[in-house]
Amino acid sequence: MSTKVETIIQIKCPDWQTELPNVEALCRAAADAAWQAVFEGEGSFEATIALADDEFVQTLNRDYRQLDKPTNVLSFPGEEAPLLPGDTPNLGDIVIAYETTKGEAPENFSNHLSHLVVHGCLHVLGYDHEEEDAAVEMEGLESQILATLGIDDPYA
Repeated sequence: MSTKVETIIQIKCPDWQTELPNVEALCRAAADAAWQAVFEGEGSFEATIALADDEFVQTLNRDYRQLDKPTNVLSFPGEEAPLLPGDTPNLGDIVIAYETTKGEAPENFSNHLSHLVVHGCLHVLGYDHEEEDAAVEMEGLESQILATLGIDDPYA
């Protein structure tokens, strides 16, 4: 059986499309590279990437992490609730803040966005960077995945 992950892109802030007219394709390519590299599930799945603004992300960060400030990316792994017949399992949601992301890498905005998409995908699949060993593993995977997209190692 093969694996297919449908990545749904939601544009919640129009600045994304103004700055990067190909933003949906860019996000989908980065997500597909991440899913292909590390996801071991079989069947059909979906995940959502929401391209939002700092205000939206700050609200989520405050409500879910008790940090009342924007951040570049938030990831919410999918629920393990029982599915109705025919439902597609949801791997999770990734939310990326425009202003914070743009401010972090104004000269390599598209590459930085690809990095954050890959980073978020790894989080919804259970990877984290809380401990040093886990951070090294996750950063290594990110670098390998980004290399398949022709993007230089962000940690070099």
